[in-house]
Amino acid sequence: MTDGTGSGGAAPRGIARGLTSYGDAGFSLFIRGAYARGAGLTAEDLARPVIGIAQTWSEFNPCHRHLREVADAVKRGVLQAGALPLEFPTISLGEIYLSPTSMLFRNLMAMDTEEMIRGQPMDGVVLLGGCDKTLPAQLMAAASADRPAIVVTAGPMLTGRYEGARLGDQHANFGLVAGGGGSQRLPRLIGARRAKELMLLGGWLSAAEALAWGLVNRVAPAGTLGAVVDEIAASLAAKSASAGRTVKALVNRAFDVDLTSGLEMELHLTAIHMRSPDAAEGLRAFAEKRKPVFHIT
Repeated sequence: MTDGTGSGGAAPRGIARGLTSYGDAGFSLFIRGAYARGAGLTAEDLARPVIGIAQTWSEFNPCHRHLREVADAVKRGVLQAGALPLEFPTISLGEIYLSPTSMLFRNLMAMDTEEMIRGQPMDGVVLLGGCDKTLPAQLMAAASADRPAIVVTAGPMLTGRYEGARLGDQHANFGLVAGGGGSQRLPRLIGARRAKELMLLGGWLSAAEALAWGLVNRVAPAGTLGAVVDEIAASLAAKSASAGRTVKALVNRAFDVDLTSGLEMELHLTAIHMRSPDAAEGLRAFAEKRKPVFHIT
């Protein structure tokens, strides 16, 4: 595929992007327009920016069975914004139907999605998907394809609520077992006894109970979520990015190694960080009794 040339030398957009290589850009654009007209699109439609909709609907993927309706809603929004929505299929990873595991196909889905975004004439893309293999695959694809992208997530779980609403695992109430790693991650987060209570009884937790159990770090009162998020983000942005990366690497791997190995890893990564400009700035600020000023690196 190769980009055609827009009028006046401007970068091509919409249906004129990435013309098929027939050796004649004019013919490539003509035949593309002819097929589009045959599909019912008008000249006005073809003059609009094109927004692709990456569709992962599949009857082998129960979590995504409603995405046809979601895609229709997305199309309405794209049209109202003045663009042309065009839906296209990608690999769909249905956890309980894939053998030996959906994880085996995550990178393949990322490659499939990336190439479809890059290879087809779209100015941006809406990614429809859910679960913990599909969404990473789609985000990896969007980052590599380097086109404007937004994710519309999906999933069969009842939405959690706050202040009068509830959080919980409802699989047991429908004769199901939580997949997607839930049976392994939840005990690590809240302990085996509480995990069994949620997963065997299919109960609900209030926001206060979820906070007490350690399922969430903090609870924002109604109407203040945006302000709380901004406060956390501002505090995090003021800290050292280098130190933050080191802390996340150490904590993320803490449960994968024994204590002795973990302490050795801590010594190694901390020594590396102490040679960074942020560590030097932090020590200077401490000695000068001022707030440190870190630069993103």
